[in-house]
Amino acid sequence: MKWWFRLVVFLLYVQGIYAQNTFQEGFTLLETGKFEAAETFFENALKEEPTSKTAQICYGRAVGLSGEPEKATILFAGLLETYPKDMEVALNYSESLLWDKKYADAKPLYAQMVTDHPNEFGAVLGYANTLSNLKEYEEALNWIAKALQIQPNNQSAKISRKYMHLGYANQFVNQQDYSRGKALLQDIFIDFPEDKEALRNLANLYLIAKQTDSAKATYARYATSPIDSVTAWNGISLAEHIAANEKAALTAAMTAKSTIGRFADHELTERTFNRYVQALIWNRKFRTAKTQIDSLETEYADRDWIFALKATLGLYTGDAKTSLANYNAILAQDSTSFDGNLGKANALFAADRIIPAYRAAYKTLAIYADQKDAKAFIEKLDLSYTPSVNEHAAYTFDNGNNVAFYTNTAADLALSTKFRTTVSYMYRTTENTVTGNQASSHVALAGLQYKLMPKTTLKTVVGVNNSRFMSEAYTQPVLDAQLQLQPLKMQHLNLGYQREVQNFNADLIEREIVQNHYSLNYNLGTNFNLGWYTQVMHTQQSDANTRNLLFTSLYYTLSQKPAVKMGLNYQYITFAEQLPTIYFSPEQYQAVELFADVRGQFSEKTGYMASTAAGYQQVENDSNTPIFRAEAKLNHQFAKRLSGSMYGKYSNIASDTAAGFEFTEVGLQLKWLFRDKPLFVVDRD
Repeated sequence: MKWWFRLVVFLLYVQGIYAQNTFQEGFTLLETGKFEAAETFFENALKEEPTSKTAQICYGRAVGLSGEPEKATILFAGLLETYPKDMEVALNYSESLLWDKKYADAKPLYAQMVTDHPNEFGAVLGYANTLSNLKEYEEALNWIAKALQIQPNNQSAKISRKYMHLGYANQFVNQQDYSRGKALLQDIFIDFPEDKEALRNLANLYLIAKQTDSAKATYARYATSPIDSVTAWNGISLAEHIAANEKAALTAAMTAKSTIGRFADHELTERTFNRYVQALIWNRKFRTAKTQIDSLETEYADRDWIFALKATLGLYTGDAKTSLANYNAILAQDSTSFDGNLGKANALFAADRIIPAYRAAYKTLAIYADQKDAKAFIEKLDLSYTPSVNEHAAYTFDNGNNVAFYTNTAADLALSTKFRTTVSYMYRTTENTVTGNQASSHVALAGLQYKLMPKTTLKTVVGVNNSRFMSEAYTQPVLDAQLQLQPLKMQHLNLGYQREVQNFNADLIEREIVQNHYSLNYNLGTNFNLGWYTQVMHTQQSDANTRNLLFTSLYYTLSQKPAVKMGLNYQYITFAEQLPTIYFSPEQYQAVELFADVRGQFSEKTGYMASTAAGYQQVENDSNTPIFRAEAKLNHQFAKRLSGSMYGKYSNIASDTAAGFEFTEVGLQLKWLFRDKPLFVVDRD
């Protein structure tokens, strides 16, 4: 080896040592994430050594990582012109595209590099990260495995694999493939046992899948420190809410709230108070929730979660207008907010503005593709407007020796969100087993329903009733018209007129008694679980008799899930003429009863209802006699478009029928949605 060649090698070696010592401070700044300081350092270094490739690369990295990726790309592009085949420069140029989120531009560059240099760790890792950012997770995981074959213990590659698993799992969760999402999350624990991010994502998966016990167990694993326990209690509170254990949800939220004051974590503090107020709302402690929101608003004004709490309170208290205003406030600050967009859809639905609700939900899906809650909301709207056929069959018998069979087939067609039609055919046959009298009725009806404006609907039904008694027959028109209003929040008012023919038993059918009912129904709800329902009806009959009826019910909701109500009913009836041998028609009738009603779910697809009432009735000036009513129903969702129920009911209250008989009824009901979508299509814009 010639002396001059040895001298060159020696000088290069000395220069490398000198450069490393000279730039060590800058390297440390880069490694510790102090990118702005590193930028200043290498900018000054380049004034001393403007041709140093190392300084230029480090300066480009500092510029890009401190928030100017486009500038870094330009710098590295210039270096590539000077060093066209330098792998280090090429890698940094490609990485700068990743900093600028130009993943599609970076992909072919990395693909070429790994083709040319399949064992170059930086190229393989960069290609894997590029694919991951493009959400091509399966291929990304293949390449990260190759990177780890080259450097088996490289921590950067393991961290990249972790985030690939997180992203890929989230993709499966959005597709409701929870088992594959769970498997990917659990794989993270191989490299990072009990990793906090993996545990949080795993708990969230269980919440979305409504596997609340597993969610709570995962949060218990997460709670390895006092501050992590706060996060865990917040999560457990939500799990209890999903499981309909509202009291337990509030207890968990209060535990988190009582602990958070020990820590100076502002973000966690906000999440904790947010969950606490949510739990108050879930438990219908609306006054306390309102006070807490007002207090928090003084410190956290104009924060999205404050607007969201006010909006949620509005939905729970029937104030859709306030709720909508707050969701709009969220969207004014962030038009892509998930809570803002889907919350707005729910508020519009509560305000009975169906087309805008559809559009808000579609917008949510446009931003968050395949999002489960948005898809479920749209499906709920679709189901309420999907054409259906309803079948109802019942068998009735009473203590007057009357038996009857009833069947009714009805079709419902929504032509738009404002206009729908119904057609139905009812057949009823009845017989008195003592006298042998037999009769039947055929009733054909067609109905129109039109929404005049939100929360104001006009319903009309017209048709004919053809009744036959032994060898005689007659046909009468029937009519039902109702104006349904919601004049104020939590109030419902129905004004109605109905023309019907009495067909409860053969004797009544024979007499061709036509009734004209004029009614007013009013229901008042409150935010403190008390409700009041009243019905007033005036009836004019074709036999010149008239009837006046008053029914009023004061009730209290004891729980929401299951829905349990108890209350007091009072009924008053008077007839102008008394015709006791023909039908129940006292000059004065009164009844008072206590009732209880429970409705809930045995499972996701099977529900139930049961109600009972007992009290006393008085006819004219006779002595009080006990009354009793009971009804039970079991319903089941056989498929998304097919549901059915079976029921039974008994009553001995005199006013339940025109004849005043004690009766029992058992029946079956089926509902089939014969299309999978509504007849109309909602414009998404």
